[in-house]
Amino acid sequence: MGFAEWWKRLVGRRSAEAKRPLEEIPFIVLDTELTGLDERRDDIVSIGALRMRGGLIRVGDTFQALVKPGAVLDGRTVVVHRITPSQLEEMPPIDAVLPPFLDYLEGTILVGHCIAIDLAFLNRDARRLALTPIRNRAVDTLALYGWLRRRATEHPAFALEVTAPSLFDLARAFEIQVEAAHSAIGDAYVTAQLLQRLLPFLAQAGIQDQAGLCRAGHPDRQLANLTASDGHQSF
Repeated sequence: MGFAEWWKRLVGRRSAEAKRPLEEIPFIVLDTELTGLDERRDDIVSIGALRMRGGLIRVGDTFQALVKPGAVLDGRTVVVHRITPSQLEEMPPIDAVLPPFLDYLEGTILVGHCIAIDLAFLNRDARRLALTPIRNRAVDTLALYGWLRRRATEHPAFALEVTAPSLFDLARAFEIQVEAAHSAIGDAYVTAQLLQRLLPFLAQAGIQDQAGLCRAGHPDRQLANLTASDGHQSF
């Protein structure tokens, strides 16, 4: 196959993917737990992810891993995610966990709540290990929520008096039960249910395909919130 034919097929495939209707989009919803929020010195201690197709959650298709960090776990973060140093002592390092996780992500749209944080740590480690960084399109549920709220969507959940509501603020607003808060797979499952709640409102507001969803939910829409005075610690 010559370059021109390869390029034509690539452009055609991307065009078809952009027009893919919401109910057919292959998602992976992910979350990470960290030793802290400083990319220079903190590390991933847990990864959780699950697949969706449109609004259907595939609860039997998940990725879960505890990760032995190089950074020190301190009491502040242990209180949040309840993962202790002893639990991680015999776990594999990110070097062993990240390659299969990157394989798991292939061919999907990634979803997370303030997903820019997760992607920053995952891609930092990918670069350090000389792996290809994550290039999947990504959607931020907080960005989607903000997009809908700015359009005065009619539902009590869009009237929250919080500039950048946390995942758990929105879980309460949309009556999503939270059973394992601040575990990576538990938070991924809550995020998946939040996406389920948002998709019908997005369709009603005119978002019909993958291209529209990725524009409305682009992670860059939330980068300012991540450095706001109340910080991204609330996420």
